[in-house]
Amino acid sequence: MKRIMVKKRLLDGRACEKCIQAEELLRQRGVWEQIDEVVWAEEGDANSPGMVLAARHGVSVAPFFIVEEDDGSEKIYKSALLFLREQLSDAPKTSNETDGKSFSMEDLHSFEQQYASRPPKEIITWALQQYGKDCAIAFSGAEDVVLIDMAVRTGLPFSVFCLDTGRLHPETYQFLERVRTHYGIEISMMSPDTTALQNFVQKKGLFSFFEDGHKECCGVRKVEPLKRALRGYRAWITGQRRDQSPSTRGELLVIHQDEAFAGKDGPLVKINPLAGWGLSKVWGYLRTQEVPYNPLHDRGFVSIGCEPCTRPPRPGEHERAGRWWWEEETQRECGLHIAQES
Repeated sequence: MKRIMVKKRLLDGRACEKCIQAEELLRQRGVWEQIDEVVWAEEGDANSPGMVLAARHGVSVAPFFIVEEDDGSEKIYKSALLFLREQLSDAPKTSNETDGKSFSMEDLHSFEQQYASRPPKEIITWALQQYGKDCAIAFSGAEDVVLIDMAVRTGLPFSVFCLDTGRLHPETYQFLERVRTHYGIEISMMSPDTTALQNFVQKKGLFSFFEDGHKECCGVRKVEPLKRALRGYRAWITGQRRDQSPSTRGELLVIHQDEAFAGKDGPLVKINPLAGWGLSKVWGYLRTQEVPYNPLHDRGFVSIGCEPCTRPPRPGEHERAGRWWWEEETQRECGLHIAQES
């Protein structure tokens, strides 16, 4: 077997940023020595060895990996993380799984003070060093894929889940699949309880939220599945930002105990690395790092939820004005980030 990494060299002589990051990931995992050959694709030179390989295999991204088997067959990987998992599974791994220790409220308060103004990647690194796969990123939108991108770059283990309400836009489902394949990660899709959903729709129909508010529908399609998802973790990471909704998220902490949901051991830690970011900073990261995003954003959507309950905000409106637009601004939360009524 032979493992080849194809890297791209830019016109100014530098390696492309993603190639540098992929190499750093493999070095962090202690598996760089298992790359048998590095082949360069020279920008502007179609005859360079890497460009020839890219054309032969129909690959338009860098870096990519080629595994040549002893029988002459080849397998192509466009994701460094997927290549790492499938081809280097017997290599030494960095273990950052939690030892089972639980933090007190005082501990979390101390961590909040320590990390409140730190860059998001440092906050994510701290979380994954503490909890590993017991820490899950709740994924649906632009902020969340920023978190996934940062988590992948740490080289540490983590989990991802998504709430599939059954009412998402077709473009959103395509976006979820693109992120899964782009990063080579598993995404646990959480669906509503079948019986509860059938009973709700039979009783209230498919659009009752326009008449009596979205709370009941979101309770069935989002809150209950979230409760089930979080029971399997000890911490979760969200893409919430304080400026998304000053009336409901203005005092958002970076690290705190979740008062709404419980985890696998009882108390659940909630981490909001982007709490201090604004929308422009999110999109600055998406563009500079070439992170996948939902194509609905190109059609004017900003905050994207279920198809019936989301529209693009009008000129001058706040970014979340298109969510449950028929309700009062202070009611525009689905229940995922507020304390639950007993």
